[in-house]
Amino acid sequence: MAITDWPTAERPREKLLSRGPQALSDAELLAIFLRTGVRGKTAVDLARELLGEYGGLRALLEAGCQDFCQANGLGLAKYAQLQAVLEMGRRHLYETLQRGDALGSPADTRRFLLARLRDYPHEVFACLFLDNRHRVIEFTEMFRGTLDGTSVHPREVVKQALALNAAAVIFSHNHPSGVAEPSQADHHLTRRLRDALGLVDIRVLDHIIIGDGYTVSLAERGQL
Repeated sequence: MAITDWPTAERPREKLLSRGPQALSDAELLAIFLRTGVRGKTAVDLARELLGEYGGLRALLEAGCQDFCQANGLGLAKYAQLQAVLEMGRRHLYETLQRGDALGSPADTRRFLLARLRDYPHEVFACLFLDNRHRVIEFTEMFRGTLDGTSVHPREVVKQALALNAAAVIFSHNHPSGVAEPSQADHHLTRRLRDALGLVDIRVLDHIIIGDGYTVSLAERGQL
């Protein structure tokens, strides 16, 4: 039976409009994105099949282009649409950091950093540069590494901070293993960067480690 033949209250799009997106299952949300099914399957049937094949929504959304396009009912056009949707979500989170007079919500900061850095297969070291009122000037992914680590150069961080006339910085990097517990190398790097920036009167507010769905703040632990 086609979705158009379902009771109105059970159709994913109408259900979303009447009850809100939170009322929909993963399969129903994915079906709205897919828009159409394939021969013999509705969009909801196809969505359920894809979620079962990938083991969940997150794994599907993180699939590489080649893997994604090989799945039944998907292709380059859908992959491009998905990447656009994901990037809009990241940019929306970034804008929440820039709306106020100051960076007032640690939760918003963590959500943004988690969305930007969690899914990289290699380590990425990034900086949130802030002005003297702790308003966001710029977010910059400065160094990329391998699964084993990243080569971070304090001189380059200082140079970028001075170029942006930053008064404070929040560091962040991901652990591809998914475990956000900071290593001794993380602590050592934080001290080196803090000391280098301190020479030019730029404060380090935090170093946030990104794991698989959660974060660790060195500032909150008193380890900054």
